Amino acid sequence: MAEPAAPGGRASTTAPAEPVLEVSGLVKHYPLTQGVLFKKQVGAVRAVDGVDFVLGRGETLGIVGESGCGKSTVAKLLCHLERPTAGTIRYRGEDVTRLSGRALKAVRRNVQMVFQDPYTSLNPRMTVGDIVGEPYEIHPEAAPKGDRRRRVRELLDVVGLDPDYVNRYPHQFSGGQRQRIGIARGLALRPEVIVADEPVSALDVSVQAQVINLMERLQDEFDLSYVFIAHDLSIVRHISDRVGVMYLGRIVETGTDTEIYEHPTHPYTQALLSAVPVPDPEARAHRDRIILSGDVPSPAAVPSGCRFRTRCFKARERCALEVPELAVPAEFRHQQGPAAHDSACLFAAERQVVR
Repeated sequence: MAEPAAPGGRASTTAPAEPVLEVSGLVKHYPLTQGVLFKKQVGAVRAVDGVDFVLGRGETLGIVGESGCGKSTVAKLLCHLERPTAGTIRYRGEDVTRLSGRALKAVRRNVQMVFQDPYTSLNPRMTVGDIVGEPYEIHPEAAPKGDRRRRVRELLDVVGLDPDYVNRYPHQFSGGQRQRIGIARGLALRPEVIVADEPVSALDVSVQAQVINLMERLQDEFDLSYVFIAHDLSIVRHISDRVGVMYLGRIVETGTDTEIYEHPTHPYTQALLSAVPVPDPEARAHRDRIILSGDVPSPAAVPSGCRFRTRCFKARERCALEVPELAVPAEFRHQQGPAAHDSACLFAAERQVVR
């Protein structure tokens, strides 16, 4: 980003006061098959394998992790672009995984998505006015037909674009402007929740801060709740109230931005944070650097027990036998402080070992 992300960029909250989305035991497996005429299932890709979190009203939940950890699949499940294999997604207390037809369509109006790549998420054959106004064709009750053009112009103005651009095409805009168009489209139906899947990763560094600042302003203006998915730790910290760290289909640590960034207890989170560039040479010289061994296992063949154990510097024999629970470690349960947050590690209280 053009501007450094200030520590604790948004106010931290320990738990959402008014839940909007409640995700419990969310699972998405893709079958692996053999054969051409007579296909036989021989396994499954466990893209998402038991994810739990709560999103509060007006809150930003950041989800961070390496490529392939299941972040984007979670985004598709939340927006009902994919059907979960198991688990529940409750919007305002109602399990939307059981809905279909008009009932599901009504929920989709309130949970919208901003896609990663502004170059491919906009139809090049449609004008900006048609792109931003397309949600009104699907949900005609959201705006009278004669009033849609005016609303589209207002949306362009809200995201910082000239309303007179309604007749232009996507190729006439820069990457940052295209993402603003995508955000305007996401706002068209006045949703309560926006799922942003890597919304700035395809943009130049100089433009990322502008888009993040825009999203923060829109959140305050429209009382939005965000699920913000990214792999850039500094951006996630800048915008998020709470953070969930994903590894191989599961959330392995979750807490406020201060808890995660200043007092990480899971070895995977510690390794991720140790790789973040530090501009201060003196601080960089005295910082521990954790180098993980091996590669991320295939989601089609996850390790037994703790799925991070094959790369973990704390791993012991017990880690292959027990699946760690995402909870406050026993050593911290009777304490108050930033270390007392949920972590799926059997040895979370141990001092990290640097390789």
